[in-house]
Amino acid sequence: MDKFDWKIIYALQHNGRLTNQEIGDLIGLSASQCSRRRQLLEQKGIILGYSARIDPAALGLSVVAMVQIKLKTHDAAAKMALQQLIADEDAIQEAFSLSGDADFMLKVAAQNLEILANFVTDKLLSCEVIGHIKSYIVLNKFKDASTSARLSRGLAL
Repeated sequence: MDKFDWKIIYALQHNGRLTNQEIGDLIGLSASQCSRRRQLLEQKGIILGYSARIDPAALGLSVVAMVQIKLKTHDAAAKMALQQLIADEDAIQEAFSLSGDADFMLKVAAQNLEILANFVTDKLLSCEVIGHIKSYIVLNKFKDASTSARLSRGLAL
């Protein structure tokens, strides 16, 4: 990874729709050099893919909660059961395995508090491997990793 690779990543993080020509114009490389470098970054698994960022509130999902989970036991079967529940539930937008007091942290989106409460009660509390749940309602989001946390290594365009 050299400074041009980092600049390509930085540019794509700001706008994943940029063409190789547009990136080249921004960072001082030809379109063919950008294309070759971009393909290598993809092949190496550095660039994992391209996607659209969606505003959950625009889709009617106005309540977001962070849900902290402690398992009853820490055996492989319990972890696999929770991971399957996570994979099956569209309300869970992100999930993290943690160290410390909690075992998992889930980001959950719902249309309203009642639907969130039903999800926690019907889906999470009924899961036999979960020992303890603590929910935190998100009041405001003031930083979004998809728009502000960049892997730029301090390199500006």
